[in-house]
Amino acid sequence: MFTISNFTENDDVQMLDALGAFQVIEWKRDLSVTPESSVVAYFSSEMNVRRRQVICDLSQAPVTIQAGAMQWMVGDVEQTTGVTGVGDFLGKAIKGAVTKETAVKPEYVGEGCLVLEPTYKYIILADVGKWGSAGMTIEDGMFLACDANVKSNVVARKNLSSAVLGGEGLFNLSLQGNGVAALESNVPEDELIEVILENDELKIDGNLAVCWSSNLEFTVERSTKTLVGSAVSGEGLVNVYRGTGRVLMCPVAPTTSLFESTNTMTAKAAAKSSNTFGK
Repeated sequence: MFTISNFTENDDVQMLDALGAFQVIEWKRDLSVTPESSVVAYFSSEMNVRRRQVICDLSQAPVTIQAGAMQWMVGDVEQTTGVTGVGDFLGKAIKGAVTKETAVKPEYVGEGCLVLEPTYKYIILADVGKWGSAGMTIEDGMFLACDANVKSNVVARKNLSSAVLGGEGLFNLSLQGNGVAALESNVPEDELIEVILENDELKIDGNLAVCWSSNLEFTVERSTKTLVGSAVSGEGLVNVYRGTGRVLMCPVAPTTSLFESTNTMTAKAAAKSSNTFGK
């Protein structure tokens, strides 16, 4: 038996969300600062740049996390690699290489509590089952944790053009099953725009999509039917999501400042490689 004190009930801790085996907390202030860093810490807190953590209740479900994400755990908890053999390891290594995720994601089981490393990114708790039987496809680097009922798979683009021209890569991680996934996002969930398609299409100028239904067809096409029209409009190529499903997208490209994000040309130039809080 264990007891945890001065953690979630701390005056500086706010419970942001809870779903399934996961809870998301936020540290409203960072008091472990020096005189030199206190000004930055103060204004960071005022601008909602705060540390956030995921707490996993393993008594509700075993969880799989991104390698290196564990900060501390308490109780009767066992860690496994989830690798069943050489073939399984090679398969996961290939998945990790093409999706920029870690090859082997540790699994934690038992009757205890697992706390993940803090992050300044925003945490989204997604009910994977609500995305349908095909599941949801997420942007590279967003996966943080999921419960044991959620399975991951690598999905390839429909054609080479969508990978090379769309700036999205050849492969993405797809999650399927009835369970919860914890995702790291560069923008808060309440700022994400949701588009529901019913045998229709969505065209986005830039890689603003955060996650989308895995059954949607993703391609890169000209913004108009002719090269001259695309050149005149100034839009060029756009990412197209076609079919029936959902898309969550950022309102602006996640760059290092609001000014850059709202400056159209700068945002487009930075969108492919930018990360709000760095690599």
